[in-house]
Amino acid sequence: MTGTITQPIAWLDGPWWPYLALILFAVLPTEIWRWLAVAFSRRIDADSPALEWVRAVATALLAGIVAKLIVAPPGALAAVPLALRVGALSVTLAIMLFDRRRVLLAVLAGEATLIGGAYVLLAL
Repeated sequence: MTGTITQPIAWLDGPWWPYLALILFAVLPTEIWRWLAVAFSRRIDADSPALEWVRAVATALLAGIVAKLIVAPPGALAAVPLALRVGALSVTLAIMLFDRRRVLLAVLAGEATLIGGAYVLLAL
């Protein structure tokens, strides 16, 4: 039996293949769940126990991620001292406690504290 090479499909072999793969394998599988959630969410009461549970789980997951980033940070963040990471979180939380509507300001202030502090500490 002689080996034959399968000829490539012309429209898949061009420069557009990565974009098509991204849409087929990344966007569509996640977007379908978002659209289904939108369709079904219209029937769910905003104060239902199911949504309260979802909010609690989402908050716990976010808190866990933030705690992991502070206690055991990956990459370049590990070079920043723990006190500075906790200080940046404290700045963010202080702004959020003062005015919960200023989420963007709180995040930017925390980032500025972390980046500015790291610049000062690591540049010395």
